[in-house]
Amino acid sequence: MTLSLWATLLAACFVISFTPGAGAINTMGNSLNVGFRRSIWGILGQQTALIVHILIVAAGVGVVVAGSPVAFEVIRYAGAAYLVYLGIRQLLAKPQPPSDADDGEADASRPAPTAGSESRWSMFRRGLWVNLLNPKAIVFFLAFLPQFIRPDLPLLPQYLIVGLTVVVVDVIVMWGFFAAAAHSMRRFTRSVRGQRALNGVFGALFIAVGVLLAVVH
Repeated sequence: MTLSLWATLLAACFVISFTPGAGAINTMGNSLNVGFRRSIWGILGQQTALIVHILIVAAGVGVVVAGSPVAFEVIRYAGAAYLVYLGIRQLLAKPQPPSDADDGEADASRPAPTAGSESRWSMFRRGLWVNLLNPKAIVFFLAFLPQFIRPDLPLLPQYLIVGLTVVVVDVIVMWGFFAAAAHSMRRFTRSVRGQRALNGVFGALFIAVGVLLAVVH
């Protein structure tokens, strides 16, 4: 891959990652609920899903999914239902009374009272399913990846470069922008009213994205 082609890929990856979606909402919710540092586990789950999507497209299975209306619709509605479920769960989350210790920036990396008990594996698994149950991602990669792959050159090194670039850029954007932006709003989690407001906002966003995934073709 030439340097100019890689630079184009890099720019495209940043534009795509900065586009708000379910992954960004999930990342911001994690940062608010468990803190900036621990939100990385959800991001790692999302990146694992991206790697799976790239492998699916590289193996040619993406063509089958994109060309099979039944397979596409099943995965699409499953993904939409999962996002709606996450939204409803967020809306019904019970706020916790803030503790006196949660009042300074020194405690910012500690879990917020709303979801401090959530394990790293739980966040990883949720991030994985949020991105994995999105067949449009497969179709997108199916259209996106060939733009940066030359079939006359060895394919494995090219897919490795593309995959590594996509993942690194998405981690930078998710953790360095969306998680950091949400982290600045963690003061709202210090009160029951703030927790209810944030739960309502992110619950509604998850449901909205799920509905859009189900109805927009």
